Amino acid sequence: MIQLRTVQEKDTAFIEAVYRTTREAELNLTNWSEHQKSAFISMQSAAQLAEYKTKCPGAIFQVIIYNKKNAGRFFTCENEDDIRLLDITILPEFTGKGIGTDLMHRLIDRSNKVQKKISLHVEPSNPALKLYQRLGFIHIKNNGRFYYMEREPGNYSTTYPSE
Repeated sequence: MIQLRTVQEKDTAFIEAVYRTTREAELNLTNWSEHQKSAFISMQSAAQLAEYKTKCPGAIFQVIIYNKKNAGRFFTCENEDDIRLLDITILPEFTGKGIGTDLMHRLIDRSNKVQKKISLHVEPSNPALKLYQRLGFIHIKNNGRFYYMEREPGNYSTTYPSE
């Protein structure tokens, strides 16, 4: 039901559309035309991807597929010390279906298998914060806008706190 596939060149418009859902509230505060909004999203999405690629060589960029439909994006980066969740964004029409939880369980299984912590940033107002806390992520520090969180690998693979 939930699959991942590598982002391809043909996915650019979809990745931008997913990114736009994270900025829609801000866009609604502007008096920009739709053309201006689209240009802004295209530029910002490309800049975000470029930053991820620069800061995390070898990052894995994937499209989330739910029931054979593109449902979001899942970006991770694994290095010698940790597995970094760069981004998980699920389109609004697919939220509440357990997609994020399933993908986080997969990431935790990977973490346990390779004995590496998982790290991520999340805005304090993001509803995903509660999921991360339920899954054992600990708030390490703030950078002013985001919480930096980590989860150490455990000695189990499929036992998770109740949801």
